[in-house]
Amino acid sequence: MFKYIKRFAPMVIVGLLVLAISACSNDEQKESEETTSKWDEIKEEGKLVVATSGTLYPTSYYKEGSDEITGYEVEVVKELAKRLDLEVEFKEMGFDGMLTSLKSGQVDLAANDITDTEKRQEKFTFSEPVKYSYGTAIVRKDDLSGIESLDDLEGKIAAGASTTVYMEVARENGAEEKIYSNATNEQYLRDVSTGRTDIILNDYYLQTLALAAFPELNITIHPDIKYLPNNQAIVMNNGNDELEKKVNETVKEMKEDGTLKEISAEFFNGADVSVEPDIDFDK
Repeated sequence: MFKYIKRFAPMVIVGLLVLAISACSNDEQKESEETTSKWDEIKEEGKLVVATSGTLYPTSYYKEGSDEITGYEVEVVKELAKRLDLEVEFKEMGFDGMLTSLKSGQVDLAANDITDTEKRQEKFTFSEPVKYSYGTAIVRKDDLSGIESLDDLEGKIAAGASTTVYMEVARENGAEEKIYSNATNEQYLRDVSTGRTDIILNDYYLQTLALAAFPELNITIHPDIKYLPNNQAIVMNNGNDELEKKVNETVKEMKEDGTLKEISAEFFNGADVSVEPDIDFDK
């Protein structure tokens, strides 16, 4: 029996060595994969892939007669990429698909007036704010859609995308939802004007500009509804620490040197959306 063991001992030792080498190789591969960050991948590719809608004026849209996407957050991202020595590719999609695309890795960032909330922070990381705002309501001009406050939304039809914070407000106050996939501002506004829907809850700055673009419609911003102070930021997946650091450093730099203010003035009629508004809000 001992002769048998002696005969096979070299084979056993060789087998153990092969297993040990294989284990070390697997550990090294795993360590290499762990140390390759999202930022490393982006640098190697030389490009940021960014989800946006292309239909949300003035955040992400096309000027009439142009085939180049622009808008406040689009231009912020273009400047961000430039300062990081990267190209940028925009992938256009409806709002509800943006966060899904982030999770699946189809895009690196999402930039489309996305509000920073505690619920979203559980799954995603938000950059330094690029915009501060609050919620208002577009209603019919002739009768304010029969609404005096958010408490009157029971039975009213609210238009929007299903996963926005504004639709959550509508839902919490009993409104019936009318969901749009990736509709233009004109469709949203015209439906309120004609009575197909009753109210659009959305960002103050976006509402004022959308309203100004269609003065012929029977719509207005409700004079007594101001709620939900909030901020919007560029979104990325949780755990991308180095990417988050690079984005935040650059956004802060753009804020400090006046670049955000300059881009804001171009798209928000001179307003600086990079500073917090001083307003008393509804609770």
